[in-house]
Amino acid sequence: MRSMLAKIEDIICAIALGFMTILTFANVVARYVFSASFSFSEEITTYLFVLLSLIGSAAAARRKAHLGFTAILDLMSSGVKRAITMMSYTLAFLFSSALFYYGLNMVSSQMRRGQVTAGMQWPEWIFGAFVPLGAFFIALEFLFLLLDTIAGKEDAK
Repeated sequence: MRSMLAKIEDIICAIALGFMTILTFANVVARYVFSASFSFSEEITTYLFVLLSLIGSAAAARRKAHLGFTAILDLMSSGVKRAITMMSYTLAFLFSSALFYYGLNMVSSQMRRGQVTAGMQWPEWIFGAFVPLGAFFIALEFLFLLLDTIAGKEDAK
């Protein structure tokens, strides 16, 4: 399941980044060659950037690539390192779970109110759903890291 999750994350990131690049390039060409631009390009690019950032955060968690300050942690015994690592992963899981929960509430509110995007006038919840989707992936990755640390499968950083 973890390898499938990793592939899904990588595919979402590649599609979002590719689409953002193509759309931005096409908009620049249209602006300078035809003196007109796509009114929706900035809006879609911004929403895709949110998706890319959140899914990228999940991929970074999987690779243990999030920023960390380990100078003091490196001086501690392996048992203390493991305890602090478990606490760190637990807090990250709880934070991303809260982001998922409140993201779902936000999407529900957007649907109830019938909110639409500023430029394209599309339902806001379509793009708002990127928040709980990304938070779900982040929560899963930190949960997997926590379970691995508890089971002793991975060395504490």
